[in-house]
Amino acid sequence: MADLGVMEVTVIGGEAYLRPDFLDIVRAIRARGMHCTMVSGGRGIDLDLARAMARADIGSVSISIDGAEETHDRLRGKASYRDALAALRALREAGVRRTVNTQINRLSMPDLPHILEMLASEGAEAWQIMLTVAMGRAVDEPDVLLQPYDLLDLFPLLDKLATRCKEHGVRLYPGNNLGYFGPYEKRLRGTMPRGHHDSCGAGRTTLGIESDGLIKGCPSLTSDAWGGGTIRDHSLADLWEGAAALRYTRDRTVEDLTGYCRTCYYADNCRAGCTWTASVLFGRPGDNPYCHHRALERDREGLRERLVLREPAPGEPFDHGIFELIVEPKSKSL
Repeated sequence: MADLGVMEVTVIGGEAYLRPDFLDIVRAIRARGMHCTMVSGGRGIDLDLARAMARADIGSVSISIDGAEETHDRLRGKASYRDALAALRALREAGVRRTVNTQINRLSMPDLPHILEMLASEGAEAWQIMLTVAMGRAVDEPDVLLQPYDLLDLFPLLDKLATRCKEHGVRLYPGNNLGYFGPYEKRLRGTMPRGHHDSCGAGRTTLGIESDGLIKGCPSLTSDAWGGGTIRDHSLADLWEGAAALRYTRDRTVEDLTGYCRTCYYADNCRAGCTWTASVLFGRPGDNPYCHHRALERDREGLRERLVLREPAPGEPFDHGIFELIVEPKSKSL
């Protein structure tokens, strides 16, 4: 990775610190001049571990917090909210920089103002927000997922939260699937190189490494469809340059898009946004209904888009179901 010019390595899991050589990995990353960060639910990070992480020179740790206590524990398990806060405080005492990441769904969306005030009071530097994606357990409870038309209410709320983040000195980072090109685009993504969304970064600016050495363009993508090969059998440089699964977002054009995204004004720039979000909804990328611009355009037409689960997830790692996209009059009741 260092030879390829990778600047940052984020260790994730499960929980990366459960590996006995976790700190050796952090030190090895730092020894090659790369920044090392971690994402964690915070369950097992006490002060001793936080201090050991600081000595290993970990750059920052992002703790997942997905609502106020009741909501977070509903999504992540009993007492997980208190554990997450305890981890933030242990890291703070150890001198490790802290951020928070939050998934947005119908349970957590009302709690977003609470999460922001909490993380600001705990001294977190940044807040990454993203939509809950229809993968794994989320497919088992599709009513928890936002519907595409819910973005009409979400984005005005995010605009207010962006103002509050600025007041607190907290950097707000919208995830790649929180899109796209509505009236708040510059407000939320103005710090990006082009000042706005720039398509999916999988295989362009990021790569993912599975525990068995499988290389993907993004760690969230399903392994069966998006694995380019393993580091045990190929060099990382060869996989990055030549594997079709990693080159997808570099090689795709508007001709690869389908549905509404194929005809959208922003098609050539956006190219259906987050590959992961679309592919786990429909079994293929190319059409992504989680788009603010699209929801606004449908609303102007008196329409809305609604996702309905047609095939459940089979219960395997990185699994997903198959959804049907229904276009209907916006006045239709659920």
